[in-house]
Amino acid sequence: MTGDLFVAICLAAIASGTSILLPALGEALTERSGVQNLGVEGMMLMGALFGYIVDIETNNIVLAFVAAALAATVLAGIHAFLSITLRANQIVSGLAVTLFGSGLTAFLGKPFVGAQAPVVLTRVPIPLLSQIPVLGPILFTQDPVVYISFVLVPVMWYFIYRTRPGLNLRAIGESPATADAMGVGVTSRRYLYTLIGGALAGVGGAYLSLGYTPTWVEGMTAGRGWIAVGLVVFGTWDPLRVLVGAYLFGFVDGFQLRAQGLGTPVPSFFLNMLPYLFTVVVVALSSGERLQRRLGIPRALGQPYWREERT
Repeated sequence: MTGDLFVAICLAAIASGTSILLPALGEALTERSGVQNLGVEGMMLMGALFGYIVDIETNNIVLAFVAAALAATVLAGIHAFLSITLRANQIVSGLAVTLFGSGLTAFLGKPFVGAQAPVVLTRVPIPLLSQIPVLGPILFTQDPVVYISFVLVPVMWYFIYRTRPGLNLRAIGESPATADAMGVGVTSRRYLYTLIGGALAGVGGAYLSLGYTPTWVEGMTAGRGWIAVGLVVFGTWDPLRVLVGAYLFGFVDGFQLRAQGLGTPVPSFFLNMLPYLFTVVVVALSSGERLQRRLGIPRALGQPYWREERT
């Protein structure tokens, strides 16, 4: 593999991985609070479509990303109400949200299929740093959303493991009754982190439609929301490990795209399958219950909490 080809694959890997990293980080926060959100795919689609629409209507990409986050947050609010307030089954609620988001975006997005977004994300090389051999072109010639994700990962890690609110977050995911007894608002915090997770999923969706593949087509997330959920398990609910998982997926995705471009004799359908096959394998290897307990699965994940039932 030549140096230029390696750099090109790594650039594609970071771009592809970022579209999964953002929703995966949001899902990690949500699951840390004890709420399982399987609606990430639908929220990403909402973000991708509404970000695209606002970009076309306003020519303002910042407003587009804000609209994407808000649209996905609305879906996250529905999931939060069903699973936290009404104590509905979180898996069923998440699946319902995904189906709703997929159907709504397919209906509303028909007029925008093939439309050209006037403003899309472009790479912004950082002076001096972009001149560093190998690492410079890979890390410091990215678009603004990628740079934000570089900062977001360590900030989120520090928040979870080194701050009092982060300790409270982990507490309500481990034992909400104990956290409630200590004066931590379980319901309000679960709502908050579910909404934040939805917003990040929406931003990840908008990154797809306005950055990675600037267009809108029905179902354009192509299962990335499900992969984000799986990568949270692979990353053991740790932002740094989630980052590694997202970029590993991105590297495989970038590799298969380059391999197709070079005219490899391997069938294209098999190459297209590689990123998803890779994700299934790594998640399967890290999904054993004993291993998850050892690595820190939130013990109250998926379990509704009601103060009157506290013992």
